[in-house]
Amino acid sequence: MRILMTSYEFPPIGGGGAAVVAGLARELVAGGHEIDLVTMSFQEHPRHEVVDGIHVHRVPCLRSTKHNCTTPEAFSYVAGAMPTILRLVNTRRYDLVHAHFILPDGLLAWQIKRYTGLPFIITAHGTDVPGYNQHRLQIAHRLVRPVWRAVVEGADRVVCPSEVLQRLVLAQRPAPHKTIVIPNGLQVAEYTPRAQNARILVVTRMLERKGVQYVLDALAQTPVEPEVHIVGDGPYLPELRAKADALRSPARFWGWLDNRSPQLREIYESSGIFVFPSEAENFPMVLLEAMAAGLAIITSEGTGCAEVVGDAGILVPVRDSRAIGRALKRLVDDPELRRSLGAAARRRVEENFTWSAVAARYVEEYARQAGSGGPPKLVIAHSPVAATRAEYAGS
Repeated sequence: MRILMTSYEFPPIGGGGAAVVAGLARELVAGGHEIDLVTMSFQEHPRHEVVDGIHVHRVPCLRSTKHNCTTPEAFSYVAGAMPTILRLVNTRRYDLVHAHFILPDGLLAWQIKRYTGLPFIITAHGTDVPGYNQHRLQIAHRLVRPVWRAVVEGADRVVCPSEVLQRLVLAQRPAPHKTIVIPNGLQVAEYTPRAQNARILVVTRMLERKGVQYVLDALAQTPVEPEVHIVGDGPYLPELRAKADALRSPARFWGWLDNRSPQLREIYESSGIFVFPSEAENFPMVLLEAMAAGLAIITSEGTGCAEVVGDAGILVPVRDSRAIGRALKRLVDDPELRRSLGAAARRRVEENFTWSAVAARYVEEYARQAGSGGPPKLVIAHSPVAATRAEYAGS
């Protein structure tokens, strides 16, 4: 099949959502499908390149940082991406559009469907769904809700990687048949479980809601002997470093490492405990990576994290440093528990979350939706651009 994929985040910009887009697209290409992917440009990255067989088209926008994207920056991408998408649609015969993130990318796919009839599916990733991380995103979600609802109603299918996220989507009362659950995936064979130690690892984007501050508090309240390694970058990193210094924490901060780099893989495989106390998650890729490496997991209950881990980890309440400390002490003091939880985590990924199995489910959905409509129409380039800009100006 020939698929036009859009995602405003694609490595090296963005976080877990970007890694999902790249992983799925690579697996689809390996399966013989053709992928054109439209994404944001950033700094000196080439406007067009082939990455692992994926034809990547980067478009001009206002993005200023690698790790975060503001709402105005996201919608500048909509205006910048539409001419490229129109050119691609007019010159290549796609079977459908796959948009990652309901907004902003679903808006692009919806406009293309309106003017060409080309079917589209959306994969939701969390921050693009009202009710997700509500105390921080409530105002933004309220402002875009009319457009959000129109995009979801226009989609042929909305894919949710977790049941937690599906419930949030359904709470907005779209047509019940709109949503299905397809989890995220991983190339499990890239990770080799081998650690027998209790070294503690945290890998995340450094945002306040990711909860790394509670890990630092837990280490201060419950001192443990093993090394502590924290990987990731983001706007909250300076505050975390200052907090670690004030607490005289033993944690080592690595900064940002590419999730496909041998260095990060070595850090995973040489660690024994993974802590991810985020307060709002859909289906975090770092959990899959840690589970594939055979680490014993400590993560947050009541979020998508619990759905990923199942019974192969220890769940703690969000924003609870004492609970994190108790779980750490339990795992540090009990090598057999570490080993059994790590083995269970690896087994759970192998049985449920390989990219080959996940991509096969997407291909089934592509075939279902691509067969539901007629051939796309040729479009006049200026019409959807003007419409998109007018709707953005009025939103």
